Amino acid sequence: MTALNRGSDPAAKAEEESAPPPVPGGFRSRRRPGLRQRQRQPSTPLMAALAVTTILACVIFFWTWRSGLATGAAQPTWFAGYVDVTVSPPYAFEESSGPGTRDVVLAFLIASPEDSCVPSWGAGYGLEKAGTALGLDKRLSVLRSQGGSAAVSFGGSLNRELATSCEDEGKLRTAYRDVVERYEPSFIDFDLEGADLLDQAGGERRARAVAALQGDRNASGQKLAVWLTLPASPRGLTDAGIAAVEQMLQAGVRLSGVNIMTMNYGASRSSSQGMLEAAKAAAGATHDQLGIVYQRAGINLSREQIWKKIGLTPMIGRNDLPGEIFELEAARGLKDYAVELGVQRLSMWSLNRDAPCPSSEQGPDASFTCSGVDQGTTRFADLLGSGLPGRMG
Repeated sequence: MTALNRGSDPAAKAEEESAPPPVPGGFRSRRRPGLRQRQRQPSTPLMAALAVTTILACVIFFWTWRSGLATGAAQPTWFAGYVDVTVSPPYAFEESSGPGTRDVVLAFLIASPEDSCVPSWGAGYGLEKAGTALGLDKRLSVLRSQGGSAAVSFGGSLNRELATSCEDEGKLRTAYRDVVERYEPSFIDFDLEGADLLDQAGGERRARAVAALQGDRNASGQKLAVWLTLPASPRGLTDAGIAAVEQMLQAGVRLSGVNIMTMNYGASRSSSQGMLEAAKAAAGATHDQLGIVYQRAGINLSREQIWKKIGLTPMIGRNDLPGEIFELEAARGLKDYAVELGVQRLSMWSLNRDAPCPSSEQGPDASFTCSGVDQGTTRFADLLGSGLPGRMG
């Protein structure tokens, strides 16, 4: 997601063929001598009506299915904050204390240093080790027993996402499947930055593997929601970000949406533009870009449907770049903006940081475990998530 992570982040047609009644071929019908068989003629108007009804049903089915593929189920804005799983001290995500912390996105799954086709948490914990050393499986059970949900995020800014390092597509698909089957996440998220985002071959491998996994899950009656999390400036997605979206769509992945990182803008943000204004500009530009990308893929979406394909994720408090601070008031404004436009997803980096820094740790640089701004007793998660429903799909 950002440098704060220690390495811990159309459509296939349904065909229905109306076959004519079978015509006798190899067998002759038996008739009694001297009797004439009376053949019943079908009613032409009735047959025509049935044909029209069948065609209409097929058309309605196809477009309903296609609409679902393109847009997903309509739902209000929801919030799920990121948790950096391997940062110390650990964030107790299982101890949800309000709507802002009920749903989480656990980050980041990357390639293991020992085996480039095996997933690990932050390069330090394989799936089994994370279960014992971090108690991850048990903590997930506790969270879900209290009505919460958890997604998992692959990638991040510091290490290599699996598709970048693993060139064996079979093993890559297995790695993704192992994660999904172990954690049964509410969705999977790919946080693509730096080299991971620029690696075209890796991106194509990722898209094919995800499409295959999603297809397998759907065939077995299980849904697999997929999000892309991408860097953005006030001018929207980068060319590489647009290419990543196109790779997924071309491979047949049913994308739930594109979550943009409204943070660390650098020179792309003018000095007169505040962090909230920059986030709104990035969202508006991304909205226009996604409309074109989906149109190229043969899917025409309304403005409202495109907003349902967007997520917004600020880095709360002090960002990695000097002079970029996302304040509490900006969080209030971003939530109001998202709800008004029908943006599907809100998030933040990160729940680990949602507290003011002790005076001894306050400094000019962003911290792993605190926001770097004076929050008092107010939490960014409450401002962004309060009053919103839980994650629904």
